[in-house]
Amino acid sequence: MSRSVRISLACAAILPFVSAAPALAQDKVKLSVTGSVRVRAETIGGQFRPNTPESDSFLSFRTMVAAKAEIGAFTLVGEVVDARGYGESDKSSVRTSEINDLEPVQAYLAWRPVKGVQITGGKFAMDIGASRLVGRTDFPNGVPTYLGAKIEAKDKNKNQLVLFWTRPFTALPETPADIYDNKVQLDRATENIEFFGGNAMLAKLYGNTSLETYGFRLIEHDRTTHPTRNRRLVTFGARLRRAPAKNALDYEVEAALQRGLARATAAVTDVRDLKVRAGFVHAESGWTFDGKWAPRVAALFDYASGETANPNTFTRFDTLYGARRADFGPLSLYGAFGRANIVSPGVRFEARPSKRLDLMASVRGAWLASAVDSFASTGVIDRTGKTDTFGGVQFELRARRWLVPQKLRFELGSAWLAKGAFLHDAPNAPRTGDTKFVHADLTLSF
Repeated sequence: MSRSVRISLACAAILPFVSAAPALAQDKVKLSVTGSVRVRAETIGGQFRPNTPESDSFLSFRTMVAAKAEIGAFTLVGEVVDARGYGESDKSSVRTSEINDLEPVQAYLAWRPVKGVQITGGKFAMDIGASRLVGRTDFPNGVPTYLGAKIEAKDKNKNQLVLFWTRPFTALPETPADIYDNKVQLDRATENIEFFGGNAMLAKLYGNTSLETYGFRLIEHDRTTHPTRNRRLVTFGARLRRAPAKNALDYEVEAALQRGLARATAAVTDVRDLKVRAGFVHAESGWTFDGKWAPRVAALFDYASGETANPNTFTRFDTLYGARRADFGPLSLYGAFGRANIVSPGVRFEARPSKRLDLMASVRGAWLASAVDSFASTGVIDRTGKTDTFGGVQFELRARRWLVPQKLRFELGSAWLAKGAFLHDAPNAPRTGDTKFVHADLTLSF
C-alpha cells in the first residue's frame, strides 16, 4: 500500500470526528473508570524449551486502568497497563508478553453515526471471532495493540461485520536484560507491517448455529535494523458454532487456509520467496448435562500444519495475532502447545458448582504434523525427521472462585506435560523429566 493511500485512509478515519466536533459541546459528558490488579505466582520444572533453565519461578503484577468518556454519539477511551515481573532466572523464557511497564495500550475515539454502526480510530486492542487469529489475550500480562481504523456494524438480529486496517505495535523493550530489569519503554507502531481484513458473522444460520467467515492480509517488509521473513500472507477461513446449552449438543468447527509468499528465515542473505501453503483446523463437540453443577464434557481436536522438506514452499501455519490459552492451556512460563505443527486430540470437563466457583480439567495428546519442523511452541526440532513424532500428553486442572463476587477472584491452575519420545530424544530437547507447571492468581477488580 503506497504512502499516499495510507494517508488517505488515515484522513478518512479522522474526518468524521473532526467535522462533528462542534456537536460535542452540546452533549453532557458521561465518565467512567474501571480497572484491575492481578498478582500471579508461578513455577515450572522439567523445562521443555532448549537453552532455558530446567526450573524457573516468576512473580508478576499487572495493573490495568481504563477511562471512558461518552459524549453523545462519541466515545473517547484511554487504557494503561503496567505489567512487571520479578524473580525469574537468568536466561528465563519471560518476555514482553509478561513484562511491559506503564504502556498506554488503548487511546481511541469511536463514533456511532447510526444505530448499530461504530467507527473507531486510534490505538486499540482487538478480539475477532474466537480470537484464534486476532485476540486480546488475558492470561499473558501484555496486550497486543494496533494503530489504525476499524468499522463495526451489528443489526437487531446480532449479525455482525468488522472491517479494519492497522499497523500492529511492537512490544518494547526487546532485549532480555531490559525486560528482566522492568525497563519502561513505550511500544512502537511497526512501520514495516500492515495488517488489515474483515470478519462477518451470521448469528443464526439455522437454529442456534452461527457462521463466521473472515479474511486477513499481512504485509511485512525488512527494516534497516530488523530483517524479517517478508511475510505477505492471506489467511481466510470460516467458523461454525452452536453454543453450549443444558441437555443439548454443542459444537464448533473452525478452519483456515493461508496463502501468499514468505522467506524461510529472517537472514539478510535470504532473498528467496517461497509459496505459502498452510492451514489449521479446530473442532470440538460437547454435551452439557442438567443439574446444579451443569457439567459439560467435550471432545477436542486441533491440527496446524508444519514446515515440510519441500524447498519451494513454506507450510508452517502462522497464527498471526491470535490467542491460544483457551485451546492449548496456560502460557507465561508454560505454553508448550500452540497453533503450528501439531496434531492434538483431547477431552475437556467443565463444571460450575456455584455462581462463585468454576472448575475445568482436560487431557490431550500431541503429535508433530511434520517430522522435520519445530514442534508446536516448544522450539524442539529434528531436521532429519528421524525422531518419533509423539510429543506427549498434557494434563491441565483449573479452579476459579470469586472470594468477593465480581470484585476479588482467586485462580489456581496447573499443567503436567508427560513428555513423549520427541521431547526426550530430539537433538536439542532438554534432557529433563516431565514438565510440571503451577500458577496462582489473585485479581482485584474495580
